[in-house]
Amino acid sequence: MTQQSHRVQGLNNDEVAADWPAIGMPELVWLQAHYPQLPADSQLLWHSPRPMSAAAIVQSAHGKLFIKRHHRLVRSAVCLEEEHRFIQHLANHGVPVVSLLHDNDGHTAIEHGDWTYELHTIGEGLDLYRDAPSWTLLTDVERARAAGRMLATLHRASASYQAPQRSTQLLVARDELIRAADPIAALKTDLPNRPGLARYLARIPWEQQLQRNVLSWHKGLAQRLQAEPQLWAHNDWHVSNLLWGNGANAEEVSTVLDFGLASPTSALFDLATAIERNAIAWLQLERGNDAVRIDIALALLDGYRQILPLSAERVHLLADLLPMVHFDFALSEVEYFEGITDSTANADVAWQPFMLGHPQWFGSTPGQALLHALHDAA
Repeated sequence: MTQQSHRVQGLNNDEVAADWPAIGMPELVWLQAHYPQLPADSQLLWHSPRPMSAAAIVQSAHGKLFIKRHHRLVRSAVCLEEEHRFIQHLANHGVPVVSLLHDNDGHTAIEHGDWTYELHTIGEGLDLYRDAPSWTLLTDVERARAAGRMLATLHRASASYQAPQRSTQLLVARDELIRAADPIAALKTDLPNRPGLARYLARIPWEQQLQRNVLSWHKGLAQRLQAEPQLWAHNDWHVSNLLWGNGANAEEVSTVLDFGLASPTSALFDLATAIERNAIAWLQLERGNDAVRIDIALALLDGYRQILPLSAERVHLLADLLPMVHFDFALSEVEYFEGITDSTANADVAWQPFMLGHPQWFGSTPGQALLHALHDAA
């Protein structure tokens, strides 16, 4: 499915051929017939370099709009509207999110051929990290503190939202396996429903690898998480998914973007993900102590606690959750690459440096320093 003409950011922060073709004018013409907000004079202005879906900004006489397209094997319209209902709830409760556009039939997701589309307004604010790859460090401590405050604001709004678990495992951050008393047994039960993942794992000694490299961090975690309330969360709180204000508000979040990984997990899961995404330079671990920004992690935590207090017990749990927070999502990436894009090479990256490598790093001197700092902050 690789598209040679469209280049995107690879898993190693390199430039690679896209998994999916760029959105083109024929698609734009088709969408114009279904979205009254998309006039005939619309032109494609920019294509996203993100690799796992296709996205573009469209310019028209009425302003700019954002189009995102998924393969139907990854997101059906029904599945996509699960996250759209969450976005709308947040908007209704004062969280600054983009507005979803409705088609002629009132839907916010629409299918055509192999594709599923969603259209949004452009968020307000400066997109300072638009072209930054995933795992790019957040370097401004005050912005980290503001990001923590906004995450807590989102969680406060989410507390009144009730909806079932997402209808897909693909490219969604979930936490069922982390909460399971025996993650290997739970995963074995689930594998018949996940053929791509099962095919990949059948080729490797995965149980032994997880026991040796990952699950030592899981000891006692499931029992402690039983008291952690389930909460619909963003689950991808990276600085590239936030827009920022101007002037006196330059260090405040003005819009929250990209709810593609959203699902019911927990507040601590979401905060741990924010620390993992923004404070650790996963693609530059050779930098040693310079690959982690403990001040950014503590600022995220501090900003969060300014809005929603966290007990010492929960901060200790946050620190202990951090080495495992990637677990379910790493498996979903393996499943996506092996089962959808037929890229065993990318599945190997998701398994080796992601699934196995991340918890190993937390045993290193820089990783231990980060965990000790979070425990001290409790």
